Order: sequence, then structure tokens, then C-alpha cells
Amino acid sequence: MKKIILFLVFGLFLSCKQSISETDLQNLNGYWEIEKVELPDGDKKEYKVNETIDFFKISDKKGFRSKVMPQIDGTYLTNDLKEDVVIVLKDGDATIQYKTNYANWNEEIIELSKDKLVVKNQQDLEYHYKRPAKFSIK
Repeated sequence: MKKIILFLVFGLFLSCKQSISETDLQNLNGYWEIEKVELPDGDKKEYKVNETIDFFKISDKKGFRSKVMPQIDGTYLTNDLKEDVVIVLKDGDATIQYKTNYANWNEEIIELSKDKLVVKNQQDLEYHYKRPAKFSIK
């Protein structure tokens, strides 16, 4: 009985992760706003307001990520600092490899759709993103 329960729990754990294809990667392009971070111990940190938003531009599994700041007129301000990005696909798993002049790191893509992005870093922090709501005072 214990083996059956363990198998079911393990199966549920594996089923939570999406198989990522090269076609799915087009969903990564654009603006992403962090919604929450899930810590390895199960705690969550919610983000109600974000001063910066991530912008991805990927083509042929290569591109960049930059931080932008939404402005009151609906535009984005950038400092032109970019992190080089390479996407590695293997057996349905996708990893984002980042590189700057100062560091290299990886994040595993757990879920990716038109409106949702979930990545997990090497410290087992799970970042949940959504598309930012457009706003303007025009």
C-alpha cells in the first residue's frame, strides 16, 4: 500500500511539469511581471506591485532578457543592460542559460504559455510570472 501511495505522489509531482517544445518558446517573447516566488520550504512571497518587468527577445533559441520600468504613459524605460540568453531543449525539458560579464546561471522552465511563465532556479526558488496589465493615463 505504501508503494502505491508513493507512486501516486511521485506521479503527481512529475505531472506538474510541462513538456516544453521549440514551438512553445515563442511564448517567452515579450514582457513578464513577477507574481510570486515559491520557496523550497513551501513559503510564498507575493508581489502586488512591480517597479521592474522582464522583457525577453528570443529567436532560434538565442536572445536576451532585460529589465524595464513601466511608465505612467504606458511606455517602458530601459537602461539597455541585457543578459544574453540561450535556451537548451532536451527530452521535453527546457533550460534558460543566462550570461553576463559578471555571472552565468540557469533556470528551468516549468510552465510556459501565452500568459504564464514559471521557472525554477538552482536554489529551487520557483518564480511565477504573468503578462503585465497595460495601463495609461492618456
